[in-house]
Amino acid sequence: MELTVAELFAGVGGFRVGLNKIKEVDENGKAIENGFWKFVWANQFEPSTKIQHAYDCYIKRFGVEHHSNEDINKVNKTEIPDHTLLVGGFPCQDYSVARSLNSEQGIEGKKGVLFWDIRDILIEKAPPFVLLENVDRLLKSPSTKRGRDFAIMLKTFDELGYDVQWRVINAGDYSMPQKRRRVFIFAYKKNTKFANSTKLNLSLSNIFNFEFKVTLKDKTRSIDLSEYNDVFDISNNFKEGKFLDTGIMKDGKAIFSDVEAIVEEKYTLEEIIRKAKNINNSLNNYIVKDDKLEKLKYLKGSKRIERVAKNGHSYIYSEGTMAFPEKLDEPARTMLTSEGTVNRSSHIIYDTEIKEYRVLTPIECELIQMFPINWTNTMTEKRRYFMMGNALVTGIISRLESRLRKIVENE
Repeated sequence: MELTVAELFAGVGGFRVGLNKIKEVDENGKAIENGFWKFVWANQFEPSTKIQHAYDCYIKRFGVEHHSNEDINKVNKTEIPDHTLLVGGFPCQDYSVARSLNSEQGIEGKKGVLFWDIRDILIEKAPPFVLLENVDRLLKSPSTKRGRDFAIMLKTFDELGYDVQWRVINAGDYSMPQKRRRVFIFAYKKNTKFANSTKLNLSLSNIFNFEFKVTLKDKTRSIDLSEYNDVFDISNNFKEGKFLDTGIMKDGKAIFSDVEAIVEEKYTLEEIIRKAKNINNSLNNYIVKDDKLEKLKYLKGSKRIERVAKNGHSYIYSEGTMAFPEKLDEPARTMLTSEGTVNRSSHIIYDTEIKEYRVLTPIECELIQMFPINWTNTMTEKRRYFMMGNALVTGIISRLESRLRKIVENE
């Protein structure tokens, strides 16, 4: 099969950077793609902002051809080019479903939930392979019915003719510069050679466990989703509980287990800072002093605060201590979209060269997510931080690339 890709919720192109192992741009700002994958279509739309910062960055790096800036809900799915691999990092939302008023129309997903757009593309285009990324809480959401949302996803894939593998990967365990836990999902048509060669065995078949070595915990659980009539039945009646760190579903039957990572040599925050020193022109704008510094020390400290709920009930809100300043001999903590602000989650380092406390620079954030240097310099610094807080660690995708390529080329 051809190595053709469609990228959903593309952001600034993390999956493309990872699959084509992009390290730099040329003198015109165009990405130098070193890989084998042809991206035939991509979609990026941010409903909350008038200026489409991520889209503008994407077309600067890759060109405007085959890239859509239309709300994915409104995209005519039949007009998306045929492709072999569908990729995307989509939001973790409430996947509850309901029957439509006209029973002949089947089952409707909750409005605005982007997974249903993925489903619609699978129905219209039937790509043989799918690679998705999400936050790890997907496996145990919602809090009121643990595991239901992921069960709905698995049942949807099964009904559309796909088997599925998944794995929670912490990039920091595998020589990457950030402790970022995300679940990666690989789905593939049941009629592919790969599906026919795959057994319901976490050690022998899960592609993620080959590339990111683990020890499986003793307790393996299983579920047979064929016992549920459809996703509506799961939405109303699912009761088995959360899914674990790694699993395989074949013909509606899934097995899964927790894992312990076989940790590789650490890639430290200190190495990122050292690498960025040669590019950052001035650090004066990133220094934190006086009142802001004191506020950050407070925010990162432990707290026990009495609060009163709307119903009048009083309770104690507590937070533990966070490292201040950051530990430079560890990978960075998970970056969030609020990076660079006076916020409990922002990284604050003590820079021994300038002898000052400071926030990370946008370049350092790009390196932590394993993007090329200055990849996001098409936008304001505030948006650069936001984009990196939203992105994936591209090194995860780069490491999976050769295995994915062999799977596709073998078809």
